[in-house]
Amino acid sequence: MTSSEVELPVVEFEPGRWGDPGNPMHLSDSVLGALTMLGIDGAAPAQTAPAPAPSRATDAALAALRATGAGVSTADDARLHHLRGYSTPDLLKFRAGDASDAPDVVVTPSSAEQVAPVLQACAAQGLTLSPFAGGTAVTGGLAPERNRPVVALDLRGITGLIDLDPVSQIATLAAGTRLPEAEKLLRAKGFELGHFPQSYEGATIGGCAVTRSAGQSSIGYGRFDEMVVGLTVATPIGSSEIGTAPKSAAGPDLRQLFLGSEGAFGVVTAVRVRVHPVPAVRRFYGWHFADFAAGSAAMRHLAQSSVRPTVLRLSDEAETGLNLANPGSAGKASGPVGGCLMVVGFEGDEADVDCRDGYVSARLAELGGTFLGEEPGEAWRVGRFRGPYLRDPLLDAGALVETLETVTFWSNIDRLKADVTAALTGALGEQGTPAVVMCHISHVYPTGASLYFTVIAKALPDPLAQWMIAKKAANAAIRGAGASITHHHAVGVDHRATYLDEIGDVQLAALRAVKAALDPQGVLNPGVLLP
Repeated sequence: MTSSEVELPVVEFEPGRWGDPGNPMHLSDSVLGALTMLGIDGAAPAQTAPAPAPSRATDAALAALRATGAGVSTADDARLHHLRGYSTPDLLKFRAGDASDAPDVVVTPSSAEQVAPVLQACAAQGLTLSPFAGGTAVTGGLAPERNRPVVALDLRGITGLIDLDPVSQIATLAAGTRLPEAEKLLRAKGFELGHFPQSYEGATIGGCAVTRSAGQSSIGYGRFDEMVVGLTVATPIGSSEIGTAPKSAAGPDLRQLFLGSEGAFGVVTAVRVRVHPVPAVRRFYGWHFADFAAGSAAMRHLAQSSVRPTVLRLSDEAETGLNLANPGSAGKASGPVGGCLMVVGFEGDEADVDCRDGYVSARLAELGGTFLGEEPGEAWRVGRFRGPYLRDPLLDAGALVETLETVTFWSNIDRLKADVTAALTGALGEQGTPAVVMCHISHVYPTGASLYFTVIAKALPDPLAQWMIAKKAANAAIRGAGASITHHHAVGVDHRATYLDEIGDVQLAALRAVKAALDPQGVLNPGVLLP
């Protein structure tokens, strides 16, 4: 394929449902039939429209916020559009009419210069503030503690390509810039970011930075935090430009304090990020492996090689068998029956792609892979952002469906996959709802890889409580196996307890000291990341 990559528009998500409301997914008859094997009858559970409680912001607080020049709203619809994120618990609460986490005020600055005054106004008026970008969070990062009135700071008015250094291949982008918009602006100048998480249609540059996002081309271009070379950050005690060179020995790298900080230490208003020329050639293939162990071993060999593809993804037997490896082609036959589908993609100029394609293809064949051609790879590439769209119709049909991810070293992959699968199937099975648990690897490194699980079971009358039992068991299995609680979904509130167990008291003390220094009055996202 040439460089004519499909350019997707920015999507304005509706509250309570994922993605483009004008382009929903529908379950095929074959999928509905398969759900009956789990006792799911396709009957839509009752839903209740949420309505937020009256805003707790005082007239004085609203006046102080308006004095900053930013837009200020306490309207119910604005507050509902900033209600939590898009995890399954978030959606279940919305469907149950629970608007208890709605912010009291939505503030929309039109420039980065307005952010610091908003923070100062919040500190003076006893408000807390949660930065809001694309709203695609899935671990509770947009639901701070509510012991004080909460301001949702919507950064989507701070947008655009601020600067491009074509020699160094560095772009400076405003934090509220959506990923499709960033790609469009960069491609007009011959460059590309190449960061494609499944939240691509709605995610923002700043959101990717503060959650350590990982895109589907991570083996080729790196995770988003690896692409960041500098940040502009506003904090309650002042603003700062961080990062003056690609690498430095001038003390600790303070970029790392804000990458992954989820708005708890400051508000990122601009990001300087590595870019690359628009690829002249894109090729995506499918490969078949007899089982997950053989496929993951092949991935490890490629990850530990100096010659790598741009995209590398392996679905396990369950995900391949249900055809969720290519959500856009669900219900259609694709390739051999059984085994696992691997997607391998290459991007670059023709000589570069030819070289890497030849080497990687030869290695995969030596490692037991069967070449399936371009059709499965292209089907995945075209439909790769459609996976999350399946969740809403599954919930509508009476299913409980959710995802979780983790990361570990290669030597621990098999144990981690087995332990988490057993924890999920056991916790749900004990509630009388047998589950299908699927897994894929989509981010690999020389030393390890992430595992991404999708779970489907029949929903009980209280599906939120049902999932919390399963999630607790999965978290315990992850920590029991010595893995990290998250690879790219961030910590938020949902992972906080397990995260604190993972880092221990010494690291927690250091992070609390940073929080106290940068945010002495506890304005920023209280309860998110840190207690």
